Amino acid sequence: MTAAMAIRGMQPGGSPNGFHCRSVAVLRAAEIPFLIGGAYVVEVYAGVSRSTKDFDLYIRPNHVKAALNALAGAGYETELTFPHWLAKALYGGDKLDLIFRAGNGLCEVDDSWFERARDGELLGLPVKLCAPEEMIWMKAYIMERERFDGADIAHILRCWAAEMDWPHLVCRFGPDWRVLLSHLVLFGYIYPGERARILLAVMEELIARLRSETKHAGPERLCRGTLLSRQQYLVDVQEWGFRDARLEERVQMNEQDIADWTAAITKEAEARKAGSL
Repeated sequence: MTAAMAIRGMQPGGSPNGFHCRSVAVLRAAEIPFLIGGAYVVEVYAGVSRSTKDFDLYIRPNHVKAALNALAGAGYETELTFPHWLAKALYGGDKLDLIFRAGNGLCEVDDSWFERARDGELLGLPVKLCAPEEMIWMKAYIMERERFDGADIAHILRCWAAEMDWPHLVCRFGPDWRVLLSHLVLFGYIYPGERARILLAVMEELIARLRSETKHAGPERLCRGTLLSRQQYLVDVQEWGFRDARLEERVQMNEQDIADWTAAITKEAEARKAGSL
């Protein structure tokens, strides 16, 4: 069975339910385009199943307000949780995440996400799924102490490398091509017998960039670690005098966004601790 056939026919392990269908129905009735992502798509693309209470939908930034209004009208509790990337809607004990960027202010959901979306099914309903390339792009920056999405990327690559739009994927990363290269190198370490799945021309291009770039120093006193972890590089920007890459023009964050995103570290840690008791 090819990966494309798997998308059309696979029904992930029982996780979708009435809440998922209700959420989809509300947004469709409001004519708000959305894509399904998160754990559901990882299972469809890579066959990796995990339990999660969140249902991740990806929407354009300019549709967030309308989506929240539609969901509130349908009885959901809604909030613009972090204005630079995430809104949430609660219904009963279930949670819907409306994602329009990554938490680091990159990877904005734009028209090409929808143009490149894959056809799928959710409990028999036709839906659109985030493309594998966009999922890899979004997940590649998640390198927190409590969460690292590298395994998802490796699993998607193992199943989809032969059908991947490699030029598009490389283009997506732009100046962050080293992040992509790091995951491709790890893939060859994780699956030594399957290194040939990664297009040789891509590896050669990125390694050539690496060789060329190492001859020249980059921007002084700049820390891009904050694009990978909101917590682990705070010492660099708060105490060691490095500039925070999240304040670069290409990143959709401002100082207030960064402050709110940082303050949430403690709140979320306390919530996880309370949930484990």
